[in-house]
Amino acid sequence: MRLARPSQNRKKPAPLDVEELLAYSARILTSHAQSISELRQKLTRRAADRKDVDEVLRRLKEGGYLNDQRFAESFATWRRDSEGRGKTRVVRDLLAHRVAPEVAKKAAEAAYAAADEIAMIEQFLARKFRGRDLGPYLSEEKHLASAFRRLRTAGFSAGNSIRVLKRHAAQAEDLEEVEEERPE
Repeated sequence: MRLARPSQNRKKPAPLDVEELLAYSARILTSHAQSISELRQKLTRRAADRKDVDEVLRRLKEGGYLNDQRFAESFATWRRDSEGRGKTRVVRDLLAHRVAPEVAKKAAEAAYAAADEIAMIEQFLARKFRGRDLGPYLSEEKHLASAFRRLRTAGFSAGNSIRVLKRHAAQAEDLEEVEEERPE
C-alpha cells in the first residue's frame, strides 16, 4: 500500500472575488504586517481576476491599512530595539520584504539617526558571547574573525565593528587590512 505525499492530496484553493480577497487580505494583515508588494503577490495567487487585486490594494491603501512607509519605519525601529540589528541589515531585510529601496533607506536612516552604533555593537557582543571573557576569547584569530563576520552580518559598519573589537583584542588591527581588500 503506497501512501500519497501530502502535496498530492491538497486541492488548489478556489479563486476569490473582490470581497473574498478583501477578507483574505484582512486575515493576512492581522497575523503580521506586509509590504504592498508582498500582499500583492499573495493576493495574485488567489485572485479570480488580476484586476481585483488592484481594487483590493486601492481600498486597503485608502483605508490606511496598507502603507509601505509606515511598515518600513516600524520594521526598522523594531529590528533596532528588539533584535539589536545594524542599519545595513535592516535595509537588506526591508528589500527582502519587497519595499522600495528609497523607502527602505529612508526608514533605516530615520530609525538609526539617534542610535549609538558603538553601544549597539557592545550589546550585541555581550549577548552573543555571554559568559565568555572576550579578551582571551578574541585573542584567537578564528574567534576574532567569527565575531567580525557576525557583526557584519548583523548589519554593523566595518569601522565601528573593528573599533569595538580592538577594545577586546589587539589582533583586531589585522581586520582593517582584510576590510580594505574587500570591495563593497
